[in-house]
Amino acid sequence: MKRLPVIMAALAASTTAASAGGIDRSGQGIGVIFEDGNYAQLSFGSVTPDVSGTDVGFATGASSGDMTGDYTQFGAAYKHDFGNGFSAALIFDQPFGADVDYPAGTGYFAQATTAELDSNALTALVKYTTAQNFSVYGGLRYQTLSAKADIPFATATAGVPFPGAPYSVNGERDGALGYLVGAAYERPDIALRVALTYNSPVEHELPTTESSVLGPTSSTTSIETPQSLNLDFQTGIAEDTLLFGSARWVEWSEFVIAPQAYQTFVGSPLISYDDDTITYSLGLGRRFNENWSGAVTLGYEPATGGYTGNLGPTDGFRSIGVGATYTRGNMKITGGVRYVDIGDAESEIASRNIAPAGDFDDNHAVGVGLQVGFSF
Repeated sequence: MKRLPVIMAALAASTTAASAGGIDRSGQGIGVIFEDGNYAQLSFGSVTPDVSGTDVGFATGASSGDMTGDYTQFGAAYKHDFGNGFSAALIFDQPFGADVDYPAGTGYFAQATTAELDSNALTALVKYTTAQNFSVYGGLRYQTLSAKADIPFATATAGVPFPGAPYSVNGERDGALGYLVGAAYERPDIALRVALTYNSPVEHELPTTESSVLGPTSSTTSIETPQSLNLDFQTGIAEDTLLFGSARWVEWSEFVIAPQAYQTFVGSPLISYDDDTITYSLGLGRRFNENWSGAVTLGYEPATGGYTGNLGPTDGFRSIGVGATYTRGNMKITGGVRYVDIGDAESEIASRNIAPAGDFDDNHAVGVGLQVGFSF
C-alpha cells in the first residue's frame, strides 16, 4: 500500500484559488519527506475557474462575465535519506496566488478591473524518526511575494460620480523567511500515518507605487501571509486499499493588504477577510496491480457567510477529484482531475456602503495535475 499515497499529491496539484479560503493554492504540503529512501518529483497543474456575477447594487442587472483568469502551478521536491533516522527535503511550491480579470465593455461596475498576486517558496526541512515510528521535523521557508491591481471603480469620496477616479497599485517582489514544525506517527505494516504541521506567518515589505486622485505615491506595504495548521492522515483499511484525508486551518482573518494611498482615500483595506477557514478532504485509494493504482477524493470548505470583496467573490466549495498512478521500475507517473463547485457569494463596495453589489452563484472550476516521481 505504500505506493498509493503519491496519488494525493497530484490531486492536490489540481487545486484552485477559488476552491480554498483566501488566496490559498498549494496547501503547503510536505508529503515528500515521508517517501522511502531517496526521492525526487516534479509536478504541474493547470486550473480553469469560471466565476461570474450579476450587478445588483446599481440595479443594472449587468453580468460581470468570467472574472477569473486561468493559471498554472509548478512544484518540485527532493528528499534524501541519511540513515540513522535522519532525512531532509527541499520543496518548491507556489503557495498563494490570485488572478482577477473582469472583462471590459460589460456595463458591470467592476469592468476592466484586474489584480494579480504571485508567490514562490523554497522550504528546507529535516526529519528525525525514532525506533518507535514517531518523528519530528522542522525547517525554514524562504518566500517571495508580489502584487498589483488596476481598479477603475475606486473613488476618492462617496461624492465623486461613479465610477470616479481609477486606481492602480504595484507592489514589487519581496523575499522573507518563515518556518514550519511538525510531528508524525507511522505504522508501515498497515500504511498508517498521522502528521500535524504548523506553518508560520511570513512578513513581507513590498516597495509600492500607487496612482490615484492623490497623484503618484510611493510607500511600503506590509503583507503577512497567514499562519496555518495541516493535519494529514492515511491508513490501510483492506489489502491494497488506503483511506486518506486532511484538514487545513488558515488564519485568513489576520491577512490584510492595505496600500497607503488606497487606505487613505477609501478608508478600508484593499483586501481583508473576516473569518478563518478550515478545508477538509477525504479520499480512497486502490492498487489494482503492480503497475496501476487509482484514487477518488472529496473536498469541502464551509461557507463563512457575510459579504466578500470584489477581488474574490467566492465563499466555500465542494469538490470531487479522481487520479491514477502508473508505476514502472523506480518511476511513478500520476495524473489527476478535479471538479470544484464554488460556493455562492455576495460582494460589497465598502467605501460606498453598497451591499450587496454583485451576486455570484452557480460557479465552478476544473483543475488537472501531473506528477512524475523517481526513487533512487
